[in-house]
Amino acid sequence: MRTADGSIAADHATTVAWAKVVDHERCIGCHACSTACKSENQVPLSVNRTYVKYVDVGVFPQARRVFQVTRCNQCADPPCVHACPTAAMQQRGDGIVDFDKRICIGCKACIAACPYDAIFINPEDHSAEKCNFCAHRIDVGLEPACVVVCPVEAIVVGDLNDPRSRVAEIVGRESVSVRRPEKDTRPKLFYKGAHTATLEPLAARRPEGGLFLWSEQGSLPHQVTAGHPRVANSSAAALLAYDVPHRMPWDWRLSLYTWTKGIAAGAYLVPLMLVLGGLIPAASSLWRFAAPVMAGAFLGVTGLILIADLEHPERFWMIFARPQWRSWLVRGAFIIAGYAAILGLHFAAGFLEGAAFLQCALATAGLPLAALTAVYTAYLFAQAKARDLWQNPLLPPHFLVQAVLAGSASMMPIAAAFDPLALAPLAWILGASSLLHLLLGLGEITLAHPTAHARLAVEEMTVGAYGVHFWLGAALVAIGVAAPWLGAIAAAPALAGLLAYEHAYVQAGQSVPLA
Repeated sequence: MRTADGSIAADHATTVAWAKVVDHERCIGCHACSTACKSENQVPLSVNRTYVKYVDVGVFPQARRVFQVTRCNQCADPPCVHACPTAAMQQRGDGIVDFDKRICIGCKACIAACPYDAIFINPEDHSAEKCNFCAHRIDVGLEPACVVVCPVEAIVVGDLNDPRSRVAEIVGRESVSVRRPEKDTRPKLFYKGAHTATLEPLAARRPEGGLFLWSEQGSLPHQVTAGHPRVANSSAAALLAYDVPHRMPWDWRLSLYTWTKGIAAGAYLVPLMLVLGGLIPAASSLWRFAAPVMAGAFLGVTGLILIADLEHPERFWMIFARPQWRSWLVRGAFIIAGYAAILGLHFAAGFLEGAAFLQCALATAGLPLAALTAVYTAYLFAQAKARDLWQNPLLPPHFLVQAVLAGSASMMPIAAAFDPLALAPLAWILGASSLLHLLLGLGEITLAHPTAHARLAVEEMTVGAYGVHFWLGAALVAIGVAAPWLGAIAAAPALAGLLAYEHAYVQAGQSVPLA
């Protein structure tokens, strides 16, 4: 609600819910909002809190250019807030999703979670950033900079809970749209008169040769070029004319982390399976020492990879000091810490009298912690609501199968040298888990996917940029299927194949344009 001097005043009798309407029946695509945003918030070059997207719809002479003002959607149920491990992304009482750079560790989980690609890492301070509704202006009764500068008054802000506000009137009485409503985030950025070809990231095809209006998008590290790379997901002729470059949040380090973590979990689980099955004695060196040493070593490497992937690695301790418990990154960190403690105790118990009894007693906690170490990443990926490929209910068991594959393969050379009696059962476990992994992967690429985003990700994984990794990984893991006949020689190809598959799957899941 406006006061007499034109500033904003909220009706505090009810809870304020700030919302924004962009009227594309008025928008002229002038970029004044983008420029004002950069100036007001000191946004560096190469990144944007807001920008205007251009799409050419139709075929000459029946063609027109349509616009979309793209920014944070200020969701009522913001996935970025749920994913943030330190509550650096936070939702205020008035609904504004804001951020605190002082406690951001730069894990990029919020970027992976955002279905609108609205969050970025500031290249100057290496912290996550996005449109925050100009909260500093709202708090002193001023409108956001983009609203003030718009020459045609196409951007309107107000209290959605105040029936007298212009925003409430438009949303309640006129036809408005939101982006990606299927993600169930309940956006509070409403579009009036926006064309579907701008709202849906894959509805407009990418220009040939990457020749966008004014300039090419260039070739940034881990770039995701906007627009559909092939046939647009729309019956209307729609060509993306202008967009800004986007990047994948996670690079090869996440692919490597899923592989090392699988070995860390499987190197304990598989020998435990052999002990419980009576195939090796509890006094076997494979269970007594090799399991905690191998699992502990790869768990340590996993931790180092996770810390190295942070934009602020010196702040990693904040995950434990100020955890935000809805984040699976936090839950995973505590699971890994608990698992590391069990491995340390298991190793120490190996030197004590009654080692077999002590180590088997520790396994009552070690078994669930090892299994959780293997599968928690599936829940971390599922929390990345932007990535449709990862929204797979079979991902937890698939990660568990991969851990068994990795554990049996990593233990086979050790068994060949120190415990030959364990070699045969390890080979059969490797063969069975390799076959099951291939079958689950086959199901992933052959079953119909419910969204265009997931289908495009599968194409990128199998015939696109990551096709070589995927098929090479499948061929190498197929050698693992023959482990009962090939012996320990099958272990290295199976591990290499699993790593290639992990890279294809993780990177392809992030390769689909979201904005």
